[in-house]
Amino acid sequence: MAEPSKPLGDAVAEATEATSLPEPARRKKTGKAQDVFGGEMRRRDLLPLLIFHLIRGEPSYGNQLIDAIESLTQGVISVNPNTMYPLLRDLESRGMIEGSWEHPDKRTRRFYSITPAGEAAYQELLPEIEPFLDSVIRSVTMIKAEVYGSRAD
Repeated sequence: MAEPSKPLGDAVAEATEATSLPEPARRKKTGKAQDVFGGEMRRRDLLPLLIFHLIRGEPSYGNQLIDAIESLTQGVISVNPNTMYPLLRDLESRGMIEGSWEHPDKRTRRFYSITPAGEAAYQELLPEIEPFLDSVIRSVTMIKAEVYGSRAD
């Protein structure tokens, strides 16, 4: 049975290790760009929304979801396995997704699919997160206009 409901963002925040390194230092240390929106994406439940969205089409495993999110966002959002796997376990324990081993005897990849409770959560998150995404678009557009002006490409 699922645990009492707590905000998805709390689970993501608990699963995420905060870093105080500036972007260039993080890039040097990991060799990859980090999530430029940082904690705000986690607080806004964007990762659960993306997970639900991606597994609605077909079951996926953790690294596949990490790669799909990075590809979808062209590297702007890079999810650490130390964030993804605890989040997947939390969503599964809450009955929003269900996992099954590719080869149960070997415990290789665990494929996750959305449950009816996860579909309901997905439908609730859609209108909640859209204004945040719109504000990100507006902010980035204003930054670009401020820095680059209206020059022709």
